[in-house]
Parts: sequence; structure tokens; C-alpha cells
Amino acid sequence: MINELINEMVEAGVHYGHQTRKWHPAMKKYILKAKSGIHIINLEETEKSLDKASAFLADLARRNRKILFVGCKRQAQEPVREAAEATGQYYVNFRWLGGMLTNMTTIRKSIERLSYLESIEKAPEYKSMSKKELAALDRERQKLERNLQGIRNMGGKPDAMVAIGADHEDIAIREAHRLNIPVVAIVDTNADPTGIDYPIPANDDAVRSIRVVLNCLVKAINDANGVSSSEEAPTASEA
Repeated sequence: MINELINEMVEAGVHYGHQTRKWHPAMKKYILKAKSGIHIINLEETEKSLDKASAFLADLARRNRKILFVGCKRQAQEPVREAAEATGQYYVNFRWLGGMLTNMTTIRKSIERLSYLESIEKAPEYKSMSKKELAALDRERQKLERNLQGIRNMGGKPDAMVAIGADHEDIAIREAHRLNIPVVAIVDTNADPTGIDYPIPANDDAVRSIRVVLNCLVKAINDANGVSSSEEAPTASEA
């Protein structure tokens, strides 16, 4: 009998991989079969992988560790923000800037610049600025906010990364590996799971699929923190 989670994953299309000609051989153990030229992911393997990743993240949560959610592809942006905010953690969902983990000094300066731009009206030079200058500064503020809002209060490197798409977020994952930060990642059939500490075989191109996987991880983190599904978790800025 299909259990509740697997049934939910089927309905969300978690099992749909890429075209068979685009597959990565290292994903073979996670693939159930091919159907109509598409690889079908073995959801029993997905469930096992989710259990391992959930246990790992729950342990971090119990020890008040920092978890960074990363997903910059269009389908992942909102689910990633929602997951981070629901768990009181951190996120990057617009663009991964090279050095976000390995060059924290530059990132801190950018965050300081964002804080300055947000309070520009209180600055002594504000009254002497032209409309053109203020418009340019506002555009700069918006850009920095999109890139940094989810990590501005992280205060140092995270203890784990959750990435949506091992291929799409490869730069972020490489930076995490350089700093020995464990990585949990959704890995579709066209990506290489090698080197991912906690690979989760799943469709990373559908919003519903991404949400189902993230919801499992969020539940594990919140259960470890004693936050029930009916409670509102703190946002990253409040953590």
C-alpha cells in the first residue's frame, strides 16, 4: 500500500525526471524506469533520502545551528523563501554572488551598504542630493535587498546548506564544500549526486515538487525546535 508521503509526491510530480538522453549515469541507483523517453525516479529512494536529510537537519536545529536555503531558479524562489522564514533560518533565492561564503568580508560590506541606503533619509547629505542621485541609490538598494535580504542577519557561515538543484546551484555548493559545510540538495536525473552529502532524488523543475520536499525538511526542523505546524515560526531576521 502506497504510504501518504509517496502518494503526495506522486501527485506533485516529484518522480518525473529529465529526458533519458540527458541523464547522469551516477543517478542510476535512484531511477526506477524510463517511460515515454522520461526517466522516472524511484520514490522509495527519495523517501529514504528525505529521512536521512531530515534527521541531519533536525539534529542541527536542536543545537541551534544555522541552515542556509539556496534556490535561485524561478520555480524555487518562493518555496525557498517560505521554507527559510518558516524555520527561522536563512536564504538566497535571487542570485548567488560568487564569494557569498568564501569572501564574507565583501558580503558584510555590501550588507552595511544596504543598511546605509535603507536609512539614507536620516543621513546629513540626504537633503543636498538630487532626485537623479536618490533614484540611483534606490535602484542600488533594491538590487542589494534582492541579493542579501535572506542572509543579512546570518552573521557568519552556515552549518549546513539546502540547495534546490545540484546542477543549478553548483557554484554555491562548491563554496560550501571549500568550507566543509555539509550540503543537502535536490538532485534531478540530469545532475551528478557525487559529492552531495545528502542527495535527495527529485524533480527540481516543478514548484509543487520542490514544496513537497521542502515541507518535509521544514517539518523536521520545526519538530526539533518544538514548533508545531500550527505555530508561526520566527523569520530569519528574528532568529
